[in-house]
Amino acid sequence: MPEFSVIIPLYNKEKDIEKTMASLFAQRFSDFEIIVVNDGSTDGSEKVIKSFTDPRIKLFSKKNEGVAKTRNFGVEKASAQHIAFLDADDYWHANHLENLDYLIKKFPEQQWYCTAYEKKHNQKLTTAMISPIMDKKEWSGIVDDYFKNSLIDALAWTSAVCMKKSFFQKLGGFDATITNGAGEDTDLWIRAALASPLVFSTRISARHNLDGSNRISHTPTKNRVFLNPDNYEEIAQKNPYLKKYLDINRFSFAIQHKLANDLDSFKEYVKKLDVENLNAKQRFLLNQPRGILILLIRMKVLFESFGTRLTAYKS
Repeated sequence: MPEFSVIIPLYNKEKDIEKTMASLFAQRFSDFEIIVVNDGSTDGSEKVIKSFTDPRIKLFSKKNEGVAKTRNFGVEKASAQHIAFLDADDYWHANHLENLDYLIKKFPEQQWYCTAYEKKHNQKLTTAMISPIMDKKEWSGIVDDYFKNSLIDALAWTSAVCMKKSFFQKLGGFDATITNGAGEDTDLWIRAALASPLVFSTRISARHNLDGSNRISHTPTKNRVFLNPDNYEEIAQKNPYLKKYLDINRFSFAIQHKLANDLDSFKEYVKKLDVENLNAKQRFLLNQPRGILILLIRMKVLFESFGTRLTAYKS
């Protein structure tokens, strides 16, 4: 039985999957199997996978059902005790599984693990994730409060997370009623953090490729079913950092719906959030008309093209 089962959901990633697989084959820790689930791709993605001869690859094909059901399917097929996720356009540094293995051996009784990651915004700009916990240089340990440390960039990100298969199954996996990258992963991390503390390493070993092709997060807002923060509101009344985390997500969803000209949904999100949980930038953005928001997004993209990251999530 391998130490890790690496789950790769594959949908129309012909342009990206070869580089992602190369980063997987370059891992210094080699005791893993690769579960690739082709979610009804219509391009040459599956052909690329079949061009590899590595015996650790197990390829499954099914009709298109979305990323949540595809990841859940992959976990069902996994034989390892530990599940690591890798999206088909993301990238692991050579020490990633080594990093996770270290965490597992150091904290074997824990249920889920994650490493720090970086974000590739474009060809010129790659930045480290932003969280107070990153001030701890070369640190690994049990996170005291997941939500407190996830108010700018979330500690957990899919292609950096590892879970015990039994824990994933106990949580019920990804919620397939949430669609097209509208919070499937965030919802699972909330449930995981409420059930068990996260073990984290500040050593960056994974890269979030924000300029990959055919990204589901680029699906039109009105065609997506979003995570419902209300599902956790009762628990949040006893956890102020969870409440703040939920309100920051409501802010994000509200802005996306205003940009989509869905003002009814925008108002619903705003009505349920406490603006005191937002920073000054976020409160300013909530009050801007759609045209100004579009202009500001264009400015953000422009700054990133020159090598500067702008974010509304950092004060």
